[in-house]
Amino acid sequence: MIYLFSGDDFQKKLFSYEKFIKTLPKRTEIFPVSRNNFNPIQVESFYSSASLFSPLSTIIFEGILEQGEMCDFILEKLKLMRDSNNSFIFVEGKLNKSILEAFKKIRAEINVFELPKEKIKKFDSFLLANTFANKDKLNTWIYFRQATDFGVPMEELTGVLFWKIKDMILKKNFSKFTEEQLKNFVTKISYLLPEARKEGKDAEFALERFLLEAF
Repeated sequence: MIYLFSGDDFQKKLFSYEKFIKTLPKRTEIFPVSRNNFNPIQVESFYSSASLFSPLSTIIFEGILEQGEMCDFILEKLKLMRDSNNSFIFVEGKLNKSILEAFKKIRAEINVFELPKEKIKKFDSFLLANTFANKDKLNTWIYFRQATDFGVPMEELTGVLFWKIKDMILKKNFSKFTEEQLKNFVTKISYLLPEARKEGKDAEFALERFLLEAF
């Protein structure tokens, strides 16, 4: 079976997803797959064979359908996943109509959580900057994912982070990070996006990696 949780209403989507996860049988073996560890050969093994350790396996994909090549690969394999004994869960941001239609076509269980147009607000990028400054790894990552769901440009996020870190240096706020660490962050952020694009890497992935490795 295939389950899809998507949309820009991050809180409702996360609540529904976590509620669903709690209903899985206790013997279920869970395999998380993100852009960081996506491996086509491994994915093929998930739908073509049963687990050696558990009769039930659930594969959780997160943010996979936002990436062109990964998305194309997954869409080609949806029917095979549907016919597998294992379950496949996709947790995504707002998806375009063609991707949703592909999931409808193979009769996946689709859960879409979108903010009403009149209630859509601009994401406050300072939430990310402040949690980073407080060395709060979990909420830094959560706010980063929220920002991407809202479609905030990576340039805006790096700009706010750069300003926040420079401000900490000027105010000699070294309660969470040393001065050396902060200066190192400033240097990395300055070149992060230009270098990622120069090397043909995904800017979003580059910034997410920086945030996760900073702590």
